[in-house]
Amino acid sequence: MGRWRDGHGELVVGEVRVPLEIATSYRARTKGLLGRDAVEGALLLSPASSVHTFRMRFPIDVAYLDRRLRVVAVHTMKPGRLGLPRLRSRHVVEAGAGVMEAWGMRVGVRVEVAAE
Repeated sequence: MGRWRDGHGELVVGEVRVPLEIATSYRARTKGLLGRDAVEGALLLSPASSVHTFRMRFPIDVAYLDRRLRVVAVHTMKPGRLGLPRLRSRHVVEAGAGVMEAWGMRVGVRVEVAAE
């Protein structure tokens, strides 16, 4: 798996490949999706065990991943919410509300991150 840096890559969920923005620095993780009207593909926050949607403009799907990139929880969050920390979560993937189900992102699924 290695260490990622801020940048871009692909999220692989089974046969599905999704454009991925990677945010690993404090600054990039703090900014996240704030100020955006949508997200193209998904955003990986690492390390992260919780997220919030304060000052966000749209609802998002949030997947919490453990250190082996296995999904431990998936939730849809409306703007203005605070997500509870997940004990085993080391990474969080955010995407537009409703898309993760279509990707097959569910508890127990292991995903891959291909960084550019």
